[in-house]
Amino acid sequence: MWSTAGCSAPAICSPPGRARPSPPSEAGPVTAVYLDHNATAPLRPEARDAMLAALESVGNPSSVHRFGREARRLAEAGRRQVAALAGVAPAQIVFTGGATEANALALTGLGRRRILASAIEHDSALAWAAERIPVGGDGRVDLDALDRLLAAGGEPAIVSVMAVNNETGVIQPVAEAAAIARRHGALIHCDAVQAAGRIPLPAVGAEVDALSLSAHKLGGPQGIGALVLRDGLPLAPLLRGGAQEGRRRAGTENVAGIAGFGAAAAAVADRADMPRIAALRDELERRLTAEGAVVLGAGAPRVANTSCVAMPGVTAETQVAALDLAGVAVSAGSACSSGKVRRSHVLEAMGLPDDLAESAIRISLGPATDAEAIDRCVAAWIDLSRRRRSRAVA
Repeated sequence: MWSTAGCSAPAICSPPGRARPSPPSEAGPVTAVYLDHNATAPLRPEARDAMLAALESVGNPSSVHRFGREARRLAEAGRRQVAALAGVAPAQIVFTGGATEANALALTGLGRRRILASAIEHDSALAWAAERIPVGGDGRVDLDALDRLLAAGGEPAIVSVMAVNNETGVIQPVAEAAAIARRHGALIHCDAVQAAGRIPLPAVGAEVDALSLSAHKLGGPQGIGALVLRDGLPLAPLLRGGAQEGRRRAGTENVAGIAGFGAAAAAVADRADMPRIAALRDELERRLTAEGAVVLGAGAPRVANTSCVAMPGVTAETQVAALDLAGVAVSAGSACSSGKVRRSHVLEAMGLPDDLAESAIRISLGPATDAEAIDRCVAAWIDLSRRRRSRAVA
């Protein structure tokens, strides 16, 4: 396995459990650089501490004895922290098993059978939508097209537009989409998974009826998410059989997961690291474009940590594998495809030429990313690019 033993730059070493096997080398093991934070972020120490403390506690939050009351206290503390990140009241938070469940709960539970989703949504939203809202070449939702689709009539609708695209980092015009939806009597849902801790979440949440979050994208644990509901909005549960979460999601609460989610939410709420990360991302793109890279979505507003970079003529799968062998972890498209690299529906919806859409990788930075990590990534990318060019010339 990749080893962090003797690592001179611990900030860029792979967190435990996320390392990939390294090829044998006489020079010894290679420390791995993790640049796939949009897939999952390393567990923050604050979240780990909160989870360990919660795991030391025993009790079902629904029990009325002192042990149950302590479990309830821990869960409600986490709920308040997540609510503070979203800028809502704690009662508006419904904890789920992740953002996939939160998306499904919103799109099936709000009582609208007509579902429209932008063509660049995560698969967990697209799976429910019979109508797709096109996007422009810059990766932003086509608001005129949304207006036309809703104006065409039909039964009352719900519209799903994400806050930040997970592949390109492009920030979507949620407020404008919400205004159009309201004008046509539609509800609006927003997948804000990639927005939390990167852009002001309360400004997004104030515009929508429902908003989905995921803990592991911001340094919390996997297996816990949340749906944020507009106050007073009725919701039919997906999971029935218990009174938990205000009868909106049955099942004993994941107390340790909620505690970790809350701690991570509190840690990222001020977005203090975003200027530093933006400077690193810009340096990465400057050096790669000088070598012939094409940055996709660069003409639109983007979050600071995400870069979608194409190496024309070299497939994304080849790049991901080559960088992995060089000890740099990046991805191609969404990480929710059973480990497979496939053509991105996001880049296809943007109307990009095949040579760009098929050669794009996603590089996503996080709190532990430093200049040395950027150097490693750039060096590996340039080495592959130059080797491919030399072979083409030969």
